[in-house]
Amino acid sequence: PKKLVNAVSGCADDALEGLVSCNAGLRLLQGHRVILRGDLSAVRGRVALLSGGGSGHEPAHAGYVGKGMLTGAVAGAVFTSPSVGSVLAAIRVLAQAGAVGILLIVKNYTGDRLNFGMALERARSEGADVRMVVVGDDCAFATPGKAGRRGICGTVLIHKVAGALAEAGAGLDEIVEKVTAASKAMGTLGLSLSPCSIPGSKPSFQLAEDEMELGLGIHGEAGVRRMKVLPADEAVETMLKHMTDPSNASHISLSPGCSVVLMVNNLGGLSCLELGIVAGAAVRRLESRGIRIARALVGSFMTALEMAGVSLTLMVVDEELLRLIDAETTAMAWPKVPAGPATTRREEVPAPVDVPGKPLDEAGTGPGAVQVEQVLERVCSTLLDIQDKLNQLDRAAGDGDCGHTHARAAHAIQEWMRSRPPPAAPSQLLSCLADLLLEKMGGSSGVLYGLFLTAAARSLRGRSDPAAWADAVDSGIDAMQRYGGAAPGDRTMLDSLCAAAKALHSLRNPGADPLHVLEAAVQSAEVAAEATKHMEAGAGRASYIRSSRLEHPDPGAVAVAAVLGAVL
Repeated sequence: PKKLVNAVSGCADDALEGLVSCNAGLRLLQGHRVILRGDLSAVRGRVALLSGGGSGHEPAHAGYVGKGMLTGAVAGAVFTSPSVGSVLAAIRVLAQAGAVGILLIVKNYTGDRLNFGMALERARSEGADVRMVVVGDDCAFATPGKAGRRGICGTVLIHKVAGALAEAGAGLDEIVEKVTAASKAMGTLGLSLSPCSIPGSKPSFQLAEDEMELGLGIHGEAGVRRMKVLPADEAVETMLKHMTDPSNASHISLSPGCSVVLMVNNLGGLSCLELGIVAGAAVRRLESRGIRIARALVGSFMTALEMAGVSLTLMVVDEELLRLIDAETTAMAWPKVPAGPATTRREEVPAPVDVPGKPLDEAGTGPGAVQVEQVLERVCSTLLDIQDKLNQLDRAAGDGDCGHTHARAAHAIQEWMRSRPPPAAPSQLLSCLADLLLEKMGGSSGVLYGLFLTAAARSLRGRSDPAAWADAVDSGIDAMQRYGGAAPGDRTMLDSLCAAAKALHSLRNPGADPLHVLEAAVQSAEVAAEATKHMEAGAGRASYIRSSRLEHPDPGAVAVAAVLGAVL
């Protein structure tokens, strides 16, 4: 798989250098993959916190270094535990900065336990007061083996709780006691749609297109169950059931009425759209169980490179724990968490009151309602007849739906006319059609027609003389150009419209025959539409296509010419 890196061997170092370059409050420890707070003098007389692990889980752990969270983080190569030497160097720096105690927060993996543990023993032999807390929050395995539960995203909450306690001046014993208790009231479960791959290597496993895996580890370790891809609501329900199942020795106990902090964690490759859907589903499902979601954190907190997946973390909290979660921190990766519960029961803002329009019997000498209906019916029939033609023209440069879009407009107008007679006054007629197309037509075409008709309607207020129609068309074109960005010659619907508008200028001449002028306008629009086949697209989706592939007229220009022809 493709990776945007400089060299496979330097990935971890380059990522840390980038982090420090962009954050004034962070420093690298010379000769080691260690990130430290830039204000180490603030550690004097306080407990310092050190965590870390393999790279590839960004923003963990270096992203959580800052006032109110970690004092330092030690990174290994991708998915590889950091060395004993680097952990020991970090401990020594913190001890020499005047820390009264140092707590190592370690995820429960053999390599991390061994390397951090060995460094702890060496540091103690040098006289440092060092303790270690091992976090195992994975709820995947119903009967965990000798290795115990894996440490995953819940570790970030432990960073926060410990960091807030240390910032408040708590001692090492108190911090150890409180984070150990918090760890026992916490659980995490992951769900993956795809594997991940270490730079320079192939994916560690494969999932079929229609499969998802429950309970994967953050290094791509096997989960507990493969299943067909489920809708987000069902997937979240499956996760929560597994996490809270009393027969699962790794479950988290949730009783109705309890309060939790919820973390919805992107494992690296899930879109923000999907993450929001999962977050909403998690809040709904927890509320249906009578659980109060005191805080919800949604984002990328502990990833597995580019794995498309999500993990849910739940920590049962009381008021003290919640205050620690809410305490301020300068750590770059800790989100600005809204101070309030998550719920799906928020009251909606009432919809705005419709602005009253002018009465339908506005004075004017426009065409009668019967004539209006006849013209509109011809326009609709024409658009429906050329639906397939427009779709075919659109396939070369767009998504092949121009005909469908115009057909939606035609059906909407027909349904509107069946429900009530259209207003006879020209200004109101165009205004009503603008509202209708904006609501029903869809796509950029619906907005462009809406702009044209709205501006034209404004120009026709209180007028219906022939010259007023020329002015109205010019006003509509001005609005389309102002917001759409296209101009004549850009191979768009404007080419037909502008050609017709130029012919309609004759309506301003005294004694001009409106019918002859309209015939000339239709003919000009048809010629202009055909001429677009020789143009290079300068706007719209077609502008991204090489001109050599555009061998047909622009569908929007063809549609405009057809509408004008139907009016005639």
